[in-house]
Amino acid sequence: MSDPHPSRPDREDKRTFLQKLAEFIHPGPDSTDELIETLVDAEQNNIIGAESRRMLEGVLRMADMTAGDVMVPTTRMDLVNIAEPLDSLLRGVIDAGHSRFPVFEGERENIIGILLAKDLLKLYRAPEHSIRAMLRPAVFVPESKWLNDLLTDFQGNRSHLAVVIDEFGRVAGLVTIEDILEEIVGEIEDEFDIEEDAGDIFSLADRTFRVSGDTTLERVEESFKVKLVGSDPEDEFDTIGGLIAHEMGHVPKRGERFTLAGLNFVVMHTKGGAVKWFKVSPVVDEAP
Repeated sequence: MSDPHPSRPDREDKRTFLQKLAEFIHPGPDSTDELIETLVDAEQNNIIGAESRRMLEGVLRMADMTAGDVMVPTTRMDLVNIAEPLDSLLRGVIDAGHSRFPVFEGERENIIGILLAKDLLKLYRAPEHSIRAMLRPAVFVPESKWLNDLLTDFQGNRSHLAVVIDEFGRVAGLVTIEDILEEIVGEIEDEFDIEEDAGDIFSLADRTFRVSGDTTLERVEESFKVKLVGSDPEDEFDTIGGLIAHEMGHVPKRGERFTLAGLNFVVMHTKGGAVKWFKVSPVVDEAP
């Protein structure tokens, strides 16, 4: 079995004699941990700010990370089947909400290219085009690919997504440029993210509600005047997202629906395998 974290090749020492002499007299940090401690001291001495220190720490820690450390595993990948009817394919793309999708033909392991969601608009302007003709080449990288090197590759080939391959040549997952940047700057918020103190349940214009997946069961019960109990009353859950995912029996995907305690829960957005937002409305009794 190959080493998942291969050592880097030795690099030529390009320091001048004066630089070597200065470091001999005033030796610098000998490890990443010591360098991070130096950054903490610099922050405490008001040489750098807290945000700068966190970003520099992220850069240092990322130097020892590989694609396999940050990839989205294959079980959570949203793929497009090239043989799928266009209407069904469009619904899947809209529900997933990503900008790029690996496309497979036959077996899911057979990735034949990358589809940009925006390219689907071309089908309405020129129906004679085929999805196959719009595919971009897929980038494949091993799990052992260093993140620093992968980020350089992304910048060089203007790619934002790579398919990760394990040591046996099978698809292990995918990694995006956002996954790498989040190791430096922290989680990159999108239109579904809010400040922690901004609340977790919002009333919408259509008289439904937007509910965070992290909302506690007690908070949902209090807001909607219901009692939330799973199929097994002995199971205990802290959040509405955890309860719904358990009752559904799988990782929820965008657009999926579930009814519980007289409430309809529609998955609006997921991230990292967890539900970020539900759209919630009371179940409407149909007239006899």
